[in-house]
Amino acid sequence: MGVYVHFPWCLAKCPYCDFVSYASSTSDGAGYADAVLRELEKRSETLDGPRVAASLFFGGGTPSLWDARDLGRVLARIRFAFATHAEAGPRTAGDLEITVECNPTSLDETRARALVEAGVNRLSIGVQSLDDDRLRFLGRLHDARGALEAIRGAQRAQVPRISADLIYGLPGQSAMDACGEAAALLDLGLDHLSCYQLTIEQGTRFGELAKIGRLPLADDGAVADTFLALEDLLTSRGFVHYEISNYARPGQEARHNLGYWRGGEYLGLGCGACGFLVRDGVAIRYRNDVDPRRYASGAPSTDELLDPATRVRERIMLGLRTSGGLDLNDAAASVGAPGWTPARERAAAWLSDRGRIVREGSRVRIPHTGWLWADDTAARLF
Repeated sequence: MGVYVHFPWCLAKCPYCDFVSYASSTSDGAGYADAVLRELEKRSETLDGPRVAASLFFGGGTPSLWDARDLGRVLARIRFAFATHAEAGPRTAGDLEITVECNPTSLDETRARALVEAGVNRLSIGVQSLDDDRLRFLGRLHDARGALEAIRGAQRAQVPRISADLIYGLPGQSAMDACGEAAALLDLGLDHLSCYQLTIEQGTRFGELAKIGRLPLADDGAVADTFLALEDLLTSRGFVHYEISNYARPGQEARHNLGYWRGGEYLGLGCGACGFLVRDGVAIRYRNDVDPRRYASGAPSTDELLDPATRVRERIMLGLRTSGGLDLNDAAASVGAPGWTPARERAAAWLSDRGRIVREGSRVRIPHTGWLWADDTAARLF
């Protein structure tokens, strides 16, 4: 299973971001670490049977703002909790993937080195763009030079694995522009790149501007062209397009995210964090309180029981995001629900005739060109 730790503070709230995050130049990192450790102690007692922690992901917010000593304290206790609650052998994989999300404004060689010393072996750096005008549009605090220097600093600190994020589909951005930025990152020697289409979410500043017609938006055709051009570029450079928004050299895929897409369990810790656990055959999804103070004071999480039909729909939605897709019969059988129902067979036939899915026995996947309609495709198979 994966373990996720949420750090809820940023230096500024980006106008496109709908994650649980709060703008603050100061935060009680030590006190917050204590609160996360209290939650860890309570939740680790409820884990039934021997489970292996295969990945640990610090997300946010901006976890690179967290003092490395406090983050390291949490990291070490998570390792200890899984090791000491084992019923049969150690419960942390020997090659545990430990990722920290970073913003260039809070990452340099010194901080990267401190994270490595704390046990971190993978950084995910929010570059988002290498064009200063587009960075200002996105509300980012760094410039292109700062983004590149953050990556170089992490490399000098000998971080074993480094990934970078890019956002495309920005107004006035051509496919050539986006590919130029991606190529510049590849030239630094990165082995993983996440390319996210700009989406306008309700409750964000961009969402409010779009509602009143004051947000410039990219043309849908240009966005599609950029998606395909990025794939051509990255695959020609030896990267595998293993998930709609993610590319990696073989063996460098994000293990933690693959766990989500394959329907694996995950323990969520921290303010606003979500978790998914199966206890005695009952699937439970929980979400912690989104207010840091209430969370630290021990506010209870909100729990939701997931019935088999819901779990199958989620497996379809997540599994179809990956290049390998999913074996629907196996996924359904694992949760005790029907797989290829007559309704799904009819929907699959319609989608297959239009080249939007590929059927191989009970396995179904979306060809890369069909990922442009992935959400609609998944919904038709629900």
